[in-house]
Amino acid sequence: MSSETVSEHDIDVLRRSRVHGDAAVAKLAERQHGLVARRQLIAMGLDRGAVAHRLAVGRLHEVARGVYAVGHPRISPLGRSMAAVLSSGRAAVLSHRAAAVLWGILSSTSGPTDVTLPRKSTSSRSVRRHCAALPPDEVTVCEEVPVTIVPRTVLDLAAASSIDQVEVAIRQIEYLRLYDRLSLPDLIERYPGRRGVARVRAALTRVETLPAGRVRSPLETKFLPFLRRYRLSRPRLNDWIVLGERRYQVDCHWPGTGQVVELDSWQAHGTRTAFREDRVRDRVLRAAGYEVTRISWAALDDEPEAIASDLRQLLDSGRAWRRKRRDRALSA
Repeated sequence: MSSETVSEHDIDVLRRSRVHGDAAVAKLAERQHGLVARRQLIAMGLDRGAVAHRLAVGRLHEVARGVYAVGHPRISPLGRSMAAVLSSGRAAVLSHRAAAVLWGILSSTSGPTDVTLPRKSTSSRSVRRHCAALPPDEVTVCEEVPVTIVPRTVLDLAAASSIDQVEVAIRQIEYLRLYDRLSLPDLIERYPGRRGVARVRAALTRVETLPAGRVRSPLETKFLPFLRRYRLSRPRLNDWIVLGERRYQVDCHWPGTGQVVELDSWQAHGTRTAFREDRVRDRVLRAAGYEVTRISWAALDDEPEAIASDLRQLLDSGRAWRRKRRDRALSA
């Protein structure tokens, strides 16, 4: 599949159609989040003077080098991604962290927008350009933006991410059911020596062998490497506990120990209603014999060793309590 959202053939069709001038420019921009590239305007038959005139009277507004917003200068987040691609030339596609955000694998990202193109090109303050000759089956279009397919996006992320971050991305892919004609194992076979492949292999092994669960918040993402650093066992993430006819979802649950950890972040628990519902759920879980511990982002930063020590004791005591309870039930 071509990585160019609007192909040269499409532009030629527009140029030869009954739609001319500003109407043709607007029609092109509709398919590109309100944007057009200078090279596309030239291909449609507008000369440099016509482009300059439209800029002077406010019909076009430059938002990146050689890229113009049509009618007004305000563009959406998708428009900013499209602008990064259009400003990087033909065959450029959104990639790496920017592609992960577009696919919903990452919630957000800061810094330059990542773009991959088949030739070396200088990055700018707003666009980070990577050089790679991507095969046609590793690129597609999402929300009208040329982008690397999901498995290739994860492979690119793995080159500069930890195993924990790659695992989070893979779990999110499974949750969103973002399957593609190529899989991660296919790309591992295609690029066995590529940087990041070892991390992808390790993350795939974790996903296959460790308790399932979707990572939903930045604090949960931070909690996973904390557990690994202090050699604490992995919980089930965002697990459901059934009590009678009610089901309660908890952030972290260690089955067989009665231990639950809630990760308090402002994004997840920052409203009065959420605060009240959390406390009601804690009370019900404690009445049913569960131990509920709340950990904040600040606490993980300020006293990680103390939290690790307390959590280890809680897990050990929880397992011992469960064993005694089971033994009593068997001897009764």
